[in-house]
Amino acid sequence: MKTLRDIKCGEKVRVVKLTGEGPVKRRIMDMGITKGVEIFVRKVAPLGDPVEVTVRGYELSLRKADAEMIQVE
Repeated sequence: MKTLRDIKCGEKVRVVKLTGEGPVKRRIMDMGITKGVEIFVRKVAPLGDPVEVTVRGYELSLRKADAEMIQVE
């Protein structure tokens, strides 16, 4: 299964599952990233951290570790 970290700049994906537990998972969900939502990858920093995405019409930066917890298709 691919994660958000594996997606290249300019691609649009849909969230399949959030891994992670407790407060970390809750924080990701509070940012609007839930199962079924579309995510557009705007930019990826040269070393892969952070990843800038567009979710539900707003821009968001995610750390590499958080992006690995988001499984996409």
